[in-house]
Order: sequence, then C-alpha cells, then structure tokens
Amino acid sequence: MGSRKRNSADKTKEAKKDIAFAKLNNCPTSPRKMRLVADQIRGEDIANALSILKFSPKEASRRLEKLLVSAISNWQSKNEDANIDAAQLFVKEIRVDGGSMLKRIRTAPQGRAHRIRKRSNHVTLVLSSKTIN
Repeated sequence: MGSRKRNSADKTKEAKKDIAFAKLNNCPTSPRKMRLVADQIRGEDIANALSILKFSPKEASRRLEKLLVSAISNWQSKNEDANIDAAQLFVKEIRVDGGSMLKRIRTAPQGRAHRIRKRSNHVTLVLSSKTIN
C-alpha cells in the first residue's frame, strides 16, 4: 500500500471512529409503515429514541428498538474505554429502503385473480457522538 493511500485510509478510519451502525435486512414489514416510526427517532439522542420506541404502539417500533440496542452495542465494542453518557450518542442517520417482494395471487370474482405484494424492507441505522473524543 502506498503512503498516500495509507494516509487516506487512516483519515477515513479516524473519521469513522465515533460512528457505529446496525443493519436489518429483509424485515417483513412494508417500508411505508417502517418509515413512519423511523421518522420519529431521526436526530434524537439514544435515551429519547429508546423511550419513543418503547411506548410506540406500532409493530415496527419493536424491531427498530432491537436494532437501536444492537447499534449501541456495536458502538460499545468499538469504543471500549468510552462512556455512553459522556459521548452523547444520537441517531445520525436512519434509512428505510425497499427489500424483496413476495408476489401472491388472490382469487377475485368471475374467474379473475388479483396480485398481492407482500413487501419487506432494509433498515440502516447510524449512531454518532456529539462530543469528539
């Protein structure tokens, strides 16, 4: 590896030190329903986001709560010596993308059939620290 490439890699690694992410792939919920819950926690600190997800009546909030706990755990494993409260973690980015679609047939009157699309989604959650260590 050349010196310029190594320096660039070191800069990228240093910039990504204070972020952690978690992904949820092929979640069997429609992306539209998941985005309703994801929009509520975007930009919130983790304590507030966890309380929003815990008391939300939507089914998608349980999956996002589990994903947020996973992202927090990933951040802890990356920064063993850092304190979560001192780091002031917040949800920097949350993306909900459409996943694969199961296509089914439902019977309709007069010998016809309607197509049913069972949608799934992919969620990417990125945590970042407000304080720079």
